[in-house]
Amino acid sequence: MAAASAHRGYRRLQEQLITDLLDIGVLAGGGLRSREAEACAAEYENHVPCYYNGSDAVDVSDLGGGVVISYERQCAREGRATCLVAPPRAYRTPVRWPSSKDFIWKDNVRISGHEFSSGSLFKRMMVEEDQISFPSDAHLSDGVEDYAHRIAEMIGLRNEFNFNEAGVRTVLDIECGFGTLGAHLFERDLLTMCIANYESSGSQVQITLERGIPALIGSFASKQLPYPYLSFDMVHCARCNVEWDKNDGVFLVEVDRLLRPGGYFVWTTSLNTHRALRDKENQKKWATIRALANNLCWEMLSQQDETNVWKKTNKRDCYSSRKSEPMLCAKSHDPESPYYKPLNPCIAGTRSKRWIPIEHRTAWPSQARLNSTELDIHGVNSEDFGEDTSTWDSMVRNYWSLLSPLIFSDHPKRPGDEEPHPPFNMLRNVLDMNAHFGGFNAALLKSGKSVWVMNVVPTNGPNYLPLIFDRGFIGVQHDW
Repeated sequence: MAAASAHRGYRRLQEQLITDLLDIGVLAGGGLRSREAEACAAEYENHVPCYYNGSDAVDVSDLGGGVVISYERQCAREGRATCLVAPPRAYRTPVRWPSSKDFIWKDNVRISGHEFSSGSLFKRMMVEEDQISFPSDAHLSDGVEDYAHRIAEMIGLRNEFNFNEAGVRTVLDIECGFGTLGAHLFERDLLTMCIANYESSGSQVQITLERGIPALIGSFASKQLPYPYLSFDMVHCARCNVEWDKNDGVFLVEVDRLLRPGGYFVWTTSLNTHRALRDKENQKKWATIRALANNLCWEMLSQQDETNVWKKTNKRDCYSSRKSEPMLCAKSHDPESPYYKPLNPCIAGTRSKRWIPIEHRTAWPSQARLNSTELDIHGVNSEDFGEDTSTWDSMVRNYWSLLSPLIFSDHPKRPGDEEPHPPFNMLRNVLDMNAHFGGFNAALLKSGKSVWVMNVVPTNGPNYLPLIFDRGFIGVQHDW
């Protein structure tokens, strides 16, 4: 009974949001003219725009045997659904951070019974009545704490608490499982973005987000990821299904594009174990990958067990001393923030003013406060940046004062002075639909709120996404 009531209240809140957006004209240009928000059909419950979904009007059986459905992003402006997607029938308000690291509500995510009983990913879960808990991570055989400690030692640090001192703040985790490494590194002041393929059920991205850890659907297939070049201090891949030796190494070239100078590529794989290397095919793959990394001017720092760490060069002149491909990108083919463009087989970002080795960058949290020289790189005036900061500091105080269980009840009202202040962890996953300089993100963190923010930069406005990443935040471009 309580669950049904919560579902109705949540649904009413969503409908009111759509109505409010229509009133202010936000959706007026999108073809949604009716004042009544219509509910989507039941099969749209897990619909993900731009990806093949069970709700799509495609009968797979009609496509013939042997057809592999592409899970790559494919968007068309026509035929967009403008109905209201209902939450799952038994949906509950998510568990608050940091408890959500350890368990989530089972009915808030889509996982089949078969997936619970088979597959290496799901062996890491414990299902107890209405909860899913995450006691360990099978990707990380020694446990996440020992694994992070080992990576720190491999790059020359005493332990993982020293990552910031080495210039590591932002991490891209490819096929992250369920985000266990990102959850652990968050406690060390590192911000980890998980990317994984679209999955119609048992989604790594959905489950990772439910745990309160940044995640986005993305794949190494044919298109560049929607991040600027020189944005991440570390790229991590533990037994991910990317074939780095294929397509002339273009996937490693994409990793190089995303890495800042001096950044680290950490790859945990069974390919280079003594047992695996008895196979001649594995020997060939391993030799190809090492040669590709060398051609990218990456230095192999260390190998321990199955974990390998490379360091991207912080010297531009390394590229001119090479005798082999990949070539440097021509200026006309080197966009700073490609938006799902085809993978580029050349080395990007070498002409950028943002080519600054991670060990020379201001450490977190001071890097969030860009100085005038750093702002000049992005063409931003110090006064404008300061005004944006002051505005958002004030706005966050006002926003947070309104966050109360009262506004989520059946009879919402503005909280009075006698109402208790909302807890610092009342919210966790925040989406800023028009992030500008990332001021909202900065103000939330400055005020001690336990949140992370997905800073979205619309494609039809000024592109400040490189600035947002240079502040130690994460984000993405998007065409609303």
